[in-house]
Amino acid sequence: MATRQADEPASRQERKQRTRQALLDAALRLLKDRTFDGLSLREVAKEAGIVPTAFYRHFESMDDLGIALVERAMRSLRTMIREARQNPATYDDAIRSSVHTLRTHVRANEAHFRFLTRERYGGTGPVQAAIATELRLFASELAIDLGRFEGLTEWSADDLRMMADLIVTAMLGTVMELVDVRTPDPDTDEEIAAKARKQLRLIVLGVAGWRSQ
Repeated sequence: MATRQADEPASRQERKQRTRQALLDAALRLLKDRTFDGLSLREVAKEAGIVPTAFYRHFESMDDLGIALVERAMRSLRTMIREARQNPATYDDAIRSSVHTLRTHVRANEAHFRFLTRERYGGTGPVQAAIATELRLFASELAIDLGRFEGLTEWSADDLRMMADLIVTAMLGTVMELVDVRTPDPDTDEEIAAKARKQLRLIVLGVAGWRSQ
């Protein structure tokens, strides 16, 4: 009896997590060709196969669901790119590993990144604010990592942050190019990745040149 009672809460928690995930997945499917502010709670609940009132067991509001989508996409990307920057000893190694990670992660989660790019430039309210917050965190973490590279250890925090902001902006441009491809294929993706690597090298060289003046 004790074992059965111990298992029941875990089962309830698992069911709750599955339903929460079903709501997130349902929202992404509905957002394929729409903006978030055009999405209704009832639509999401119906797509997930639950009654509308059950939605509130998992999210306080539609904005809360939107923020969860933002955090899920951005935090996993930040973690993966941070790991990609851990070992490379040169700028070029770091650039190559970061662009490869970005390309791979975007292709594996296209619906998430289509949602992010659309809402960042055309969204409003808490969801757009959540994207801005995650991008600031992304740039802050990158600035810290940049400060560990040879030649950048003496840079001020402001200059490192400026460089990080430029890199994040370039990476967002790469994300937009990837999700805008109608029919993805390896050759097109490699063209986009090659352009991204070149842009990041130019940023590194340009900022270094500016600093030397």
